[in-house]
Amino acid sequence: MEDRVTRSIVESYTQKLSHHLASDAVIVGAGPSGLVAASLLARRGRKVALFERSLAPGGGMWGGGMLMSRIPFQAELLPFLEEIGVRHTLKEGLLVVDSIEMTAALIQRATHDGTALFTCQSVEDLHLRRGRVAGVVVNWSPVVKAGLPVDPLVVSARVVLDSTGHPADLVKTLVRKNNITISTPSGGVEGERSLEMEEGERAVVEATKEVFPGLFVSGMAANAVFGFARMGPIFGGMLLSGIKAAELMDASLAKGEA
Repeated sequence: MEDRVTRSIVESYTQKLSHHLASDAVIVGAGPSGLVAASLLARRGRKVALFERSLAPGGGMWGGGMLMSRIPFQAELLPFLEEIGVRHTLKEGLLVVDSIEMTAALIQRATHDGTALFTCQSVEDLHLRRGRVAGVVVNWSPVVKAGLPVDPLVVSARVVLDSTGHPADLVKTLVRKNNITISTPSGGVEGERSLEMEEGERAVVEATKEVFPGLFVSGMAANAVFGFARMGPIFGGMLLSGIKAAELMDASLAKGEA
């Protein structure tokens, strides 16, 4: 029994990883915008690999506001909530949901739609080819955290999404290591501004875009890159950012196929 259990784990996992070593889309960061983008791309038939450095996907949604497990959405997100089957109550014009139910629903939807979700794997660098992002460089998160001298592996992708949240890790790495200028006022990562909910919610959708050939940015990483405000515990903009990212990435993939 013991050898069969071990073999079933190792063989099925390595088969999954091997199948996605060359993907249509690699998404880094399994927070709300990353999960939504992954789900929509997978639903459109794209091969999607989603890497999350933590053990559990979901980003900051689990904890609600200050560990109170409730999160609000704007009324315009009602069709989305109904589509994924998340219950809500109406409070002061906002749709309030259980953060645990919401996060679980997004994870279930992404994996059910065909996303290959890899947890405890950190993206430590980008793969560049002929002036374009062509994949990511991954290693086990415990290896990275321990600072062990273990070489990573490469996962190729036609498009990559930085949905790493506040750190905007991929864009920062791109700029820092390659002396690259991106389309921001300074040419680099501007850094997020202090909390202003309305501006942050508006800006996160506006800032979701391709920042370098093959590299897109969404969610709080987008606001950090372009210097917009954080929005705190309201998540409508995050979902809309994920939807926009999927549309932009799918259009880029389709253009490359034409």
